[in-house]
Amino acid sequence: MTPSIACSSFRQGIRTETSGSATEWRIGVRFEPVSELSHVDESGAVRMVDVGSKPMSRRRATAAATVTMAEATAGRLRDLPKGDALATAQLAGIMAAKRTADLIPLCHPLPLSVVDVQLDVLGDRVEITATAETTAQTGVEMEALVAASVAALTVYDMAKAIDKEMAVTDVRLVEKTKEPT
Repeated sequence: MTPSIACSSFRQGIRTETSGSATEWRIGVRFEPVSELSHVDESGAVRMVDVGSKPMSRRRATAAATVTMAEATAGRLRDLPKGDALATAQLAGIMAAKRTADLIPLCHPLPLSVVDVQLDVLGDRVEITATAETTAQTGVEMEALVAASVAALTVYDMAKAIDKEMAVTDVRLVEKTKEPT
């Protein structure tokens, strides 16, 4: 059995090893054998997973992200030179969730039934929670993660002129559920 190949890290440069070793470089990406990845075929080529035979299920995922900043910055997020960072980030997160399949190449486009993005200012940080729901044949985790990430990046973009020490941290999947329909 030929092992599957998966991208494990990015490196600049182009190098190819044809000695049959476990590591091969192609156009700046390092490939290493892994046991099972559904989006990679036996030759190492990426492919979109066929979910056509999977049953439809109600799916929900929640993701989170944090933007750390000075407390003074956090206190000004609704009144920045670029406008209200919290309202703008909420809309940006919702819009991004709807475009996930355009941003992540092997993601299936999903009919989202709801996307909710909440931003809470807590002292020196903004905690972002994004939830996405669908009834589909595949999960909605990436939509929730993209929503949380883009909302965090929007806060960062809108406040970067007044705070050079901000950081986007802790982007993570909090929960995912699947209920048969």
